[in-house]
Amino acid sequence: MEIQSLAVFCGSSAGKDPVYIEQATAFGKLLAENEITLVYGGAQVGCMGAVANACLQAGGRVIGVIPKKLQNVEIAHDKLSELYVVDTMHERKALMAEHADAFVALPGGAGTLEEWFEVFTWIQLDYHQKPCSLLNVADFFNPLLAMLDHTIEQGFMAEAYRDLFIVEKEPQALLERLKGYRHKHVSKWTENG
Repeated sequence: MEIQSLAVFCGSSAGKDPVYIEQATAFGKLLAENEITLVYGGAQVGCMGAVANACLQAGGRVIGVIPKKLQNVEIAHDKLSELYVVDTMHERKALMAEHADAFVALPGGAGTLEEWFEVFTWIQLDYHQKPCSLLNVADFFNPLLAMLDHTIEQGFMAEAYRDLFIVEKEPQALLERLKGYRHKHVSKWTENG
């Protein structure tokens, strides 16, 4: 699959382990080196700022989307290729999805998870066929993956949905898997779906 743009969901905080910023930085640089436009939440702080700054410093194109309410709170990045200021979080997510060919979550909090789960839900319901992925830095997402396995075991999610997203620990490996992604339609309205 050709990926020209990638939406990255990640924390506006740095987290406790320096590896989170290190990997966000490595990922941003990798996107620029592969001429993939970064689409993200528009802030210049935390992991969000790290991925954007690294992409920009490596000559990449960065599109930020930030709601007016968060523009000053999250300290909107003022050096982006493009910055869209929208009214609501709903508009932010819709515009990010519109600009992206694929989605990835890096470590972050509730907002990161909510953004990623929305696009993961959309692929289950066949609203899009864009790959969804997790960059599992330092096993950050292991508890989440265990929870998803639990939802499958308990009959709330079809096992086939596990194949609708990609998990990798290293940025380069993740990018290669995203490029090789082929969508497999899974009907939501079948037994155990």
